[in-house]
Amino acid sequence: MPTVTSQDGTEIFYKDWGTGQPVVFSHGWPLSSDDWDNQMLFFREQGYRVIAHDRRGHGRSEQVADGHDMDHYADDLAAVTEHLDLRDAIHVGHSTGGGEVVRYLGRHGESRVAKAAIMSAIPPLMVRTEANPGGQPKSVFDDFQTQLANNRSQFYLDIASGPFYGFNRPGAEPSDALIRNWWRQGMMGGANAGHLGIVAFSQTDFTEDLRKITVPVLVMHGDDDQIVPYADSAPLTAKLLQNGTLKTYPGFPHGMPTTQHATINADLLAFFRS
Repeated sequence: MPTVTSQDGTEIFYKDWGTGQPVVFSHGWPLSSDDWDNQMLFFREQGYRVIAHDRRGHGRSEQVADGHDMDHYADDLAAVTEHLDLRDAIHVGHSTGGGEVVRYLGRHGESRVAKAAIMSAIPPLMVRTEANPGGQPKSVFDDFQTQLANNRSQFYLDIASGPFYGFNRPGAEPSDALIRNWWRQGMMGGANAGHLGIVAFSQTDFTEDLRKITVPVLVMHGDDDQIVPYADSAPLTAKLLQNGTLKTYPGFPHGMPTTQHATINADLLAFFRS
């Protein structure tokens, strides 16, 4: 399997298909690069070189004890881009992966990057604080950790079959295949990475990273997102960016890159070509 060694010695698995301008995909918690299968196949056929890695502790990457925080996630992404010598790259991140892209740009700069797109993404900050009164109470994320520790398999099954894809909404038609694939990806990763990743995605403040970014960024978010609520994320992120564009999707769920891939891929392609 192709891997790259990150700064602290962690082995990071990645996929690298095709030729052309590179598009780099960063996945959400607690999944893997497999969550981008549809987008990677689509954009490879559109003439792009598509790259995606498994975050440390996730998928096929090394299940290390430490480094499950946004700085290390960004450093691992930098290790992949430097190892492959990617230039003029377009970075795409979903959910926690959106935070990873934002921290990567804020921490490692934009010299290798042409533009970015983040969707259903966690910035600026998920948890409620005095400065972020619209955030979710810390107890919500503490409960996530408790459920994961008590029965990770059931917890992941409940997320996939309910709020992630909006399958708990009236009239929704759940897809057993999508639920099983989400659960498979989550269980491939380590319990430790999943447990600590909850803290990383909920308590990291990306405000200063967002303010540093000058490349064009497309901020994509469904207004029926039950995982990362719309009002306290995408509109605030777009305002903090120097060159951000907000695109709101009425009724779309958190997992919209999968359930609404035709719409998402078309909008990404238009942004890439703009």
